Amino acid sequence: MTGIDLAYWLPVIFAALMVVAMFAYVVLDGYDLGVGILLELASDTPQKDQMIAAIGPFWDANETWLVLGVGLLLVAFPLAHGVILTALYLPVALMLLGLILRGVAFDFRVKAQAQHQPLWNRLFFVGSLLATVAQGVMLGRYLTGFAPGWAAWGFALLVGLSLIAAYALLGAGWLIMKSTGDLQQRAVRWAKASLGFAALAALLVSVATPAISPRVFELWFSLPNFFLLAPVPLVSIALFAVMAYSLPKLAQRQQQGNDNFCWLPFAATVGIVALCFFGLVFSIFPHLVIDQLTIWQAASSPEALLIMLFGAAIVLPTIIGYTIYSYRVFWGKARELQYT
Repeated sequence: MTGIDLAYWLPVIFAALMVVAMFAYVVLDGYDLGVGILLELASDTPQKDQMIAAIGPFWDANETWLVLGVGLLLVAFPLAHGVILTALYLPVALMLLGLILRGVAFDFRVKAQAQHQPLWNRLFFVGSLLATVAQGVMLGRYLTGFAPGWAAWGFALLVGLSLIAAYALLGAGWLIMKSTGDLQQRAVRWAKASLGFAALAALLVSVATPAISPRVFELWFSLPNFFLLAPVPLVSIALFAVMAYSLPKLAQRQQQGNDNFCWLPFAATVGIVALCFFGLVFSIFPHLVIDQLTIWQAASSPEALLIMLFGAAIVLPTIIGYTIYSYRVFWGKARELQYT
């Protein structure tokens, strides 16, 4: 492999690794943030305990993907890292505050006296909501190239609110898989309610994104890209339709003790997230900072990237391995939360 090949392909490889890390984070931490958002809708403390038990073995490991994604941005694309995190200083700080609140509330709620548990439950909800909105605002600001003005900030807030619906739908789908009885029935109802908001949010963001970014508008609606991208919204609509049709049927079967296809809502939501991620990557590649920095302009030297690639070749399989192992060990329905 020549130096020219290294200079071209190593930034592409690291960009692909970042996409994998961020997609894994959105799906995995997305569902447990969604469970946190839904926590206040549960009827009583035992039901809330069961919701926490459904994410308890996984939520710490899920956040590892965020650390990996940001770490790859720092070491592989330091110039873009400085630009992005400087522009997103406030929402990043709010996201970290939300994640800290979640972590503290998660540990304290199980040790607190009964009269104090509602406070920690609310803090877990607030932390989940704050982290979700902050992540959506970060994405919205990123898509507009950190443009000033009310229109750009309004779009970012729209994305933040949309992410609440998406994460709530992921969380409800996860609870349908991991719970039984009344909580499972409630999760189906939460999924039905979240589905409409998630579909509306996806529509609004899909319309607003090309409207606020001329470059994205040209990319989406030029030929042949328009026809190449057509399956993305069509399949997304089909997945929303599948969930709208299947959720009432699922609830009826579960009342009869039939839990078949309990995985379908979560799997369909993951499919929609994957399609959204594809559209996002297609819209911004090869830029890391839209209309400012490409992956090649922002990348470290090929020699440095080559050394870091060996580290990534060890770290990434390790994270994937223990993630698969933890999900395999703790697979199945969540049981009552117990601490000794």
